[in-house]
Amino acid sequence: MSVKPSVQSADTDKSAVHSSAAAQSTAKVNVAVSENTTANIDTAINRGVAMSQNAAVSEKRFNRLVATMQAEKLTVFLARDTSDITWLTAFEGVFDDEQAHALLVFASDYCLHTDSRYASACRAAAQSSPVTVDDRRVSHARWAADYLSHADIQPTTEEHVAFGIDDGITLAEYRALVTAFAGELPNLQIVETHDVIKRLRAVKDAGEVVRLRAAQAITDAAFTHIVSFIKPGMTERAVQLELEDFMRLHSAQDLAFSSIVASGANGANPHATPGEDKLEAGQCVVMDFGARACGYCSDMTRTVFMGEPDAHLVQAYRTLREANEQVEAMLKPGVTGAEAHALAESVLAAGGYGGKMGHGLGHGVGIDIHEEPVLSPRNTAALEAGNVVTVEPGIYLEGDFGMRLEDFGIITEDGFEVFTRSTHEMVII
Repeated sequence: MSVKPSVQSADTDKSAVHSSAAAQSTAKVNVAVSENTTANIDTAINRGVAMSQNAAVSEKRFNRLVATMQAEKLTVFLARDTSDITWLTAFEGVFDDEQAHALLVFASDYCLHTDSRYASACRAAAQSSPVTVDDRRVSHARWAADYLSHADIQPTTEEHVAFGIDDGITLAEYRALVTAFAGELPNLQIVETHDVIKRLRAVKDAGEVVRLRAAQAITDAAFTHIVSFIKPGMTERAVQLELEDFMRLHSAQDLAFSSIVASGANGANPHATPGEDKLEAGQCVVMDFGARACGYCSDMTRTVFMGEPDAHLVQAYRTLREANEQVEAMLKPGVTGAEAHALAESVLAAGGYGGKMGHGLGHGVGIDIHEEPVLSPRNTAALEAGNVVTVEPGIYLEGDFGMRLEDFGIITEDGFEVFTRSTHEMVII
């Protein structure tokens, strides 16, 4: 029996889009980006823009951080990671990738140190915000010492003021803080912490979810487009450029990451760099890509087949799909990242591909393309409602082929809702 699945379905539920792997069949796909697809993108983007990240959103996030600080007995916390600062302040369209900012967080006082390149934009964004902005031309360490020396702060204990930092700051910056504080702040103790804000970011709020969906709407549309564009004889690089141009021309602020297009044996390298190799009949082609929209990322991978695949490619893809769908069916609060990874590995092993994945099953997605939590053997913590994760099992046979099938979605109160709308059926070009 021959079927012709749609490459994406914007209005169906998860079970309709990702039907049982046992019932799958190969099918030729003939699709094009329609006016309806473009309308879906516009609708998703408009919803994302409408969910403005206002002062109330920022205040809730600061309150979550302050509660964590109190639990860990920290008087003040220094945030240096730009994505952490973006999330806390909820400033729109202000920051780029430079780690040029520092944010001091007290129980009810939040001050951002930046420089002249960003000062005007930061002050405009802070007009209805609890954040104050300072652009004095001194180092972040000198600024923090000056600010603390004039601040009315009470010691966390009788002995000292606990100044929290993230252990991800550079050694040079840590030494600069020690030097700046020496002599002036004898009662201050620097306390190292690990991923305090990143753990808070792991649970998404409603506005973040809308923005993630907007980014994925663009990414799904890009896949619909690329399967009507791709053909044997094209280079991996040409397909990459077409994918990325489409996303940028259809409302993406930027790419979530540099797209992967890997054909034939190149697909056995999970992070292959697209090159001048040409797509050939009989190969499978791995495409891993994502858009950034409304400040948030998307991430998906699909493997397509250049002509009818041979029996071992069909079997490998059936196993891969089974691993993806079994994990997505089991995800819910309380399941650990390690348990999700172990299930994928067991399905792959049962299909004859034990030990052929090599990487973790998935990761968080948000402002950054890689966030917490992760689905991997090292994560024994329980997943929570609001976690957004990828599910991306892969099979990699060096010198032969590679394939991966990746969705992303959100842990709900009783399961897992997939944001990705593109089909799990075999797509044959």
